[in-house]
Amino acid sequence: MLRRLRQAGAKYWARWLLALVLTAVAAAQVTAYLPGQWVGRLDLFFYDLRMRVVKPVLDPRIVIVDIDEKSIAEVGRWPWSRDVVAQLVRQMTQGYLSPAVGFDVVFAEPDTSSGYSRLEQLAHGELKDVPQFGRQLQGLKSEMDYDARLAAALQGQPVVMGYNLSNEAGAIAKGQLPDPAFTVADLGGRRLDVTRWRAYGANLPQLQQAARSGGFFNPLPDDDGLIRAVPLVAQVGENFYESLALATARVALRGRQIKPVFLHDDALLSQQQLRDYGALEAIAMDVKPEPLFIPVERHLTTLVTYRGHGGPAGGAFRYVPAVDVLKGRVPHQDLDGRVMLVGTTVPGLNDLRATPVSPVYPGVEVHANLIASIIDGDFKQRPEFAVGYDLVQVLLIGLVLGVLLPMLGPLWSIVLTVAVGGGLGAFNFWLYDAGGLVLPLATALLLVAALFISNLGWGYLFEYRNRRAIVNLFGEYVAPELVAEMAANPASYNMEGEIRELTVMFSDVRGFTTISESLQPNELREYINAYLTAMSEDIRGNRGTLDKYIGDAVMAFWGAPLDLPDHAARAVTTALQMQQTTVLLNQQFALRNWPPLKIGIGLNTGSMRVGDMGSKIRRAYTVMGDAVNLSSRLESITKVYGVGVLVGQATRDAAPGFVYRELDRVRVKGKNEPVPIFEPLAAEGELDADAGADLAQWHTALALVRAQQWDEAQRIIDELHRKSPHGLYWLYLERIAHFRSAPPPPDWDGVTTFDTK
Repeated sequence: MLRRLRQAGAKYWARWLLALVLTAVAAAQVTAYLPGQWVGRLDLFFYDLRMRVVKPVLDPRIVIVDIDEKSIAEVGRWPWSRDVVAQLVRQMTQGYLSPAVGFDVVFAEPDTSSGYSRLEQLAHGELKDVPQFGRQLQGLKSEMDYDARLAAALQGQPVVMGYNLSNEAGAIAKGQLPDPAFTVADLGGRRLDVTRWRAYGANLPQLQQAARSGGFFNPLPDDDGLIRAVPLVAQVGENFYESLALATARVALRGRQIKPVFLHDDALLSQQQLRDYGALEAIAMDVKPEPLFIPVERHLTTLVTYRGHGGPAGGAFRYVPAVDVLKGRVPHQDLDGRVMLVGTTVPGLNDLRATPVSPVYPGVEVHANLIASIIDGDFKQRPEFAVGYDLVQVLLIGLVLGVLLPMLGPLWSIVLTVAVGGGLGAFNFWLYDAGGLVLPLATALLLVAALFISNLGWGYLFEYRNRRAIVNLFGEYVAPELVAEMAANPASYNMEGEIRELTVMFSDVRGFTTISESLQPNELREYINAYLTAMSEDIRGNRGTLDKYIGDAVMAFWGAPLDLPDHAARAVTTALQMQQTTVLLNQQFALRNWPPLKIGIGLNTGSMRVGDMGSKIRRAYTVMGDAVNLSSRLESITKVYGVGVLVGQATRDAAPGFVYRELDRVRVKGKNEPVPIFEPLAAEGELDADAGADLAQWHTALALVRAQQWDEAQRIIDELHRKSPHGLYWLYLERIAHFRSAPPPPDWDGVTTFDTK
């Protein structure tokens, strides 16, 4: 295991280091050590996407009374007479028994549509001397003072009046605010992180005093203009006020008041922190049977959970034309007991907002979503541990993908990357949907993408270059499939010289001079090309490395650059196959009246230097050493023994899976030590019984020759020669005849010495 880890480390350390750097950058971004506004925007995109994929479900508890085109067409342009609004209030509260009515409109100006104010001016002006006119006007007040009629309709009813807050230059306070939810004095010296406002446009005092409560309807758009969070509480002067959604939900739930809930764990927060930041945990509403806690975020905002795409066709809330409510056309079973919000979807009335689910979302439905969340106690929130969670997931991604991606191929890299990215997204959405947690995702997904792209780029830019280098270095020497295998791990191969045990082959054409004299130049070229092509294919087909062509000779070796434990066996297999190939070639040559081809092959195994060798002008990947020289000598003496293939003792020992015929012990030029030489006949188990018997007789005869028992040796060899004539038998018959006339010296060791190459 440790060895594998060390090998992996040596191979992948650079990619692992790159993954570590990318993970560190991601961690720095998570912990705000690096600026990342665009990452934050990407997280907002994922936040918006979560709401877009949720299928809307109609919430029957909340109804939007829509001042729509139909209502304006029947009743008249907005604003309507307060007398009409009073009728609408009575229908909603007394006719349909709504537990709470919220007005997403403001009544800041007196209603003069009845003409009562002009008559009142006359009564105090030109007609002040007509007492009967004044008395008559006083009697008409209840009929013609529409603001008073609306105030009367609001009195004692669960109606929440909406109003607007402002910080615009030159804005002034207008109208009357409702009673504050709490004051600065109630905070005990703490400060709240809350939006502060200087001015307001509120309702007429008589209307606000008659209503149950009031709430501001100011949105708080993000930098991109979308409304994702709405403040629940705002500060004006020394007082704190509820939002329209919060006040309407409180009235619907019959709550009396709200108050801030602070953390008081002095072990975690110092008194200074409590004073400076308030450590506000939630807004508490005193409803039965137990208080309702609403988690808040920065600026005392809460995230809006959008349940649909907005508007009458959005699917989350029912829209009812205001005129149908006014005239009682809606069946009671569809409206009785519902929380009602009065607003408009008419574009010209400027109450359309940009939200994550739609660029034209009715503002009144924003409040409806918040009310639904408050009633259900179901809020989406960014937990305090969001940064820690993000850091942990980034580190885990860096560990898993950083380690595994360099070790995988392209297909499995894609599978793993998609699985991790998809798993992150699915788990994040599950936490959002089931747990109400809004947790960051962008940095983690960016890290996944960065790790994948960096590994992909590394593979194509760096490893591709290495693989091309391997192809360029070895493509002319080894088979394409070997080059592909080497290219999969290019760092393990180079052309530097090294000492390795290899098996080397020399092959040469017998009688090439005679062949060349009998053929025309073009025919000779075709002859040699056919021969070299066939031999090269046999060599490469058995994973050999083609070293060079030397005229009609071929040099090859096995075991480098690709390590082959069975290099000797592959070399012997190749030699036998090449002999069979010459038979097939001769059949083709005979059809063209070309001379037959006969080759001699020498094989030897041993330690030799392999690598890029040569001069500054020309270099080649080749082998050198004493074992190489012996292979060349063996090839040259194949014709002496009348065989096609000769191997040395080392090759025979390294490739025991073949049947060999020992031919002699020789001392070749340049070597003092004698070496046994062998002819491989076939793979083990492929030699027939007769050939096996002949082989056994031959080895007996060879032993008799070395024992100088000439008569018995000659008898066996004569018998073998008559049965199957062979140059080897004739050679030994001549030697026996020679030794009879000129006996070897007493110290004769049975070795044949060759003085030429």
